[in-house]
Amino acid sequence: MKRTLSILLPVVLGVALTAACETASENPVARTTGETSAMTSSQLESAIKAKFSADAQLNAADLSVSADAERNEATLTGTVETQELRLQAVAAAKSARAGLLITDKIDVKPREVTRETFTEDLARRERERAKEIGDKIGDTLDDAWLHTKIVAKLVTNNDTPERKINVDVSNNVVTLRGTVDSAEQKAEAERTAKETEGVKRVINQLKIARK
Repeated sequence: MKRTLSILLPVVLGVALTAACETASENPVARTTGETSAMTSSQLESAIKAKFSADAQLNAADLSVSADAERNEATLTGTVETQELRLQAVAAAKSARAGLLITDKIDVKPREVTRETFTEDLARRERERAKEIGDKIGDTLDDAWLHTKIVAKLVTNNDTPERKINVDVSNNVVTLRGTVDSAEQKAEAERTAKETEGVKRVINQLKIARK
């Protein structure tokens, strides 16, 4: 009996090892770590661009990708029209690979809309956006158009904290509300609004945060 067991034991172990190897080769999870580390920088860039291509807005945006697969890092550059689209691009890039570190160098530059091309539909959408952030816009196309222009200027001006400033427009009169960090930011926001074509007057109600 002992002799029989000594003969069968190596055979059984050999079969078990073979089955384990075959299972590992067939199981994608078992190969995940190796495949991730083997990704090249070019492949990582392609993976991120594929994420952008799957989104109509990001696909239409002017975005470039530079990746370092070994360090699991990627840098995004280019221009988008809104801060929301910028954050959308960063989130899409991160989803291309687990733990991917993103360096965001995307610029936000709202598209310039002339008064002649500003439609009722654009005004409606601008009023909806304004309502979401607590801004007030009058009933005229001019008021909605001026709100669009002033907010766009504040967004692209590094000297004004746009998200801390509420912009109300009524009968071409602009009221600035909110709290900024300094007297310089308050003055810059007022100057930006005053220099916007079509603005009759600016009421600056901005407060300066206590430090």
